[in-house]
Amino acid sequence: MASIVYRPPLVFPATAAHTATVIFLHGLGDTGHGWEFAVENWRRRQRLDEVKFVLPHAPRIPITVNRGMRMPGWYDIVEMGGDSDSLRKHEDQEGILRTQKHVHELIQQEIDAGIPADRIVLGGFSQGGAVSIFAGLTAKVKLAGIVALSAYLLLSQQFASLVPKPEFNKQTPVFMGHGDADDVVHTQLGQLSQNMLKGLGYNVTIKVYDDLGHSATPEELDDVEAFLNKALPPKGKKADEKLEL
Repeated sequence: MASIVYRPPLVFPATAAHTATVIFLHGLGDTGHGWEFAVENWRRRQRLDEVKFVLPHAPRIPITVNRGMRMPGWYDIVEMGGDSDSLRKHEDQEGILRTQKHVHELIQQEIDAGIPADRIVLGGFSQGGAVSIFAGLTAKVKLAGIVALSAYLLLSQQFASLVPKPEFNKQTPVFMGHGDADDVVHTQLGQLSQNMLKGLGYNVTIKVYDDLGHSATPEELDDVEAFLNKALPPKGKKADEKLEL
């Protein structure tokens, strides 16, 4: 495969003093621009003014189910039947681990800029949500939270052996949202992933939305906003105040 090129992410700076960051990854075939509407939604009540939003763009890679044509993707998909077996069949471990490394670098960039890890939330939709679970729970820093919409656990067979020791995110709250009419990532796969993670002791909750396909609704986005408000409560800093870490 040709060298992987990551474009600079789309960034929405905090509108008050920057005390927290949300990194949110899009799904297959999309770009960070596809989730601009969500950032606008999450900010409309002005409860997340201290939060900087980072929307990365996936590199263009050959996607097997797309006849090998290049499109934005965080990892290759060999088969897309929506069921538990097809998405996990012949998983692109190399691509998943490459993206994991990239996401961990994005997290580190925020830490280097002065934002503590426990003021960073990692999230995403579909492929991006799957990456957020995997990269978040395998991070070597304690995050504030993880959001995964219409997603599932990557490399589930090897997952337990891939988490760092000690684990930093065993108790990190993870919110999974899933539509009960999702024919791309079946609801059952999301529920199986949640059950597996809970069985391993992770703090994971899932909410299933009636008549929702492979997309997001205002209700789900409001639930994510509530999760972000709880995970990243405002520090009460004024824009001209220096943030003390």
